[in-house]
Amino acid sequence: MSNNPDGKGTASPAAARPDDLRKGVLIVVSGPSGVGKSTLIDRFLREDGRSQFSISYTTRQRRVHEIDGKDYHFVDERTFESMIAKRHFLEWEKVHGNLYGTPRAEILAILQTGKDIILDIDVKGAINISGQCAAARLIFIEPPSVEELICRLSLRGEKEIETRMKRVEEEIARKGEFGYTIVNDDLEKAYGRFRKAIDDIRREDNGKNNC
Repeated sequence: MSNNPDGKGTASPAAARPDDLRKGVLIVVSGPSGVGKSTLIDRFLREDGRSQFSISYTTRQRRVHEIDGKDYHFVDERTFESMIAKRHFLEWEKVHGNLYGTPRAEILAILQTGKDIILDIDVKGAINISGQCAAARLIFIEPPSVEELICRLSLRGEKEIETRMKRVEEEIARKGEFGYTIVNDDLEKAYGRFRKAIDDIRREDNGKNNC
């Protein structure tokens, strides 16, 4: 109670119940390797204070510019398999001979704080998460053409491009299973569409969308 000058008490505002607090949205971004997902996500995270990037685990070799614990958690295969056995992952996949996994507990804990989670995972993994978490929202990033994607991968020094292209065809064929598709033909325009997609997701779910 609080006191008024006339001596009458007024009830204090009721404390928010846990169920009334905003819960985060799980936003899964996917698309072929080299399509520009990381570029879009990194810029969005710098400009947005309501979301956090989920760091996946992988057994692949760390690239020169990558930082352990920031880009990925780099672990050996034995550690990864132990984590699978302990049900540590929300989903995991083998991609181009390497294992990738999305941590379950870390994601759920962050969503409960009200922050949105941005995931950058492969197409099959994204669809698997959608099957486990109906509240997840999926965004597919598409290259302007296969030829342009080959050029980007070549410039990045990727190997076995022909093998990768077979996977690209399979991934693009599944874009209809995503709620949003963004063609990254022009970075500024693609980023504008990316931001709008997330704004639409947040309005649609009114901050109540979580796993």
